[in-house]
Amino acid sequence: MEFATPLVPARLIRRYKRFLADVRLEDGREVTAHCANPGSMMGLATPGTKVWLEPNDDPKKKLKFGWRLVDHENGHFTGVDTSVPNRALKAALMAHLVPGLPDYTLVRPEVKYGKNSRIDFLLSGDGPDTYVEVKSVTLSRQTGLAEFPDSVTARGAKHLAELAKVAQAGHRAVMFYLVQRTDCSIVTLARDLDPAYGAAFDAAAQAGVTRLAQACQITPQAITLGPQLDFRP
Repeated sequence: MEFATPLVPARLIRRYKRFLADVRLEDGREVTAHCANPGSMMGLATPGTKVWLEPNDDPKKKLKFGWRLVDHENGHFTGVDTSVPNRALKAALMAHLVPGLPDYTLVRPEVKYGKNSRIDFLLSGDGPDTYVEVKSVTLSRQTGLAEFPDSVTARGAKHLAELAKVAQAGHRAVMFYLVQRTDCSIVTLARDLDPAYGAAFDAAAQAGVTRLAQACQITPQAITLGPQLDFRP
């Protein structure tokens, strides 16, 4: 997935109200950027951090920049826009480039299921339907190790419970963790940050929900799917 507009570098001044970030552009201007990430962004929102912004000239948008990347300035990047995983995965699914998923002929996003829920992707073809829920992983507190979630997520636990019911009904249910970091090779659960999510994960696994973890290749030009990663619950 290529960025629609070339990204521009900046330095983070502060992130606040979850969806806003004040930044300083290279020409010295201070602007407010939209932060498309409802999580805690632990370890990613330190003032002075180098970030990459996507400018826009859409008259309907009040904010003219969107925060897309954290640049760790060691050759690695983290994608902070939580809408990216679904867009990147959709492109890969349409091209049949996602290992670990069965053959399918139809990819349907945002299909209603369960109790007031929507599955990110419903794959249909030969055999049972495959329900795929996608989570963006950006937390890393230990070198090389990515963790999910970065804060309490009752919504995430609800999704696991819905997937468990799908699996019990005879369909395939997959929790797909897309790691938006280029510096991690292993994925695990941050059980200390949200024990309820960890318990919901264990119950879903026992019900037959499978998990997949995959890396991203990230540059200021594009974000694409990388190799599968080792998941250690």
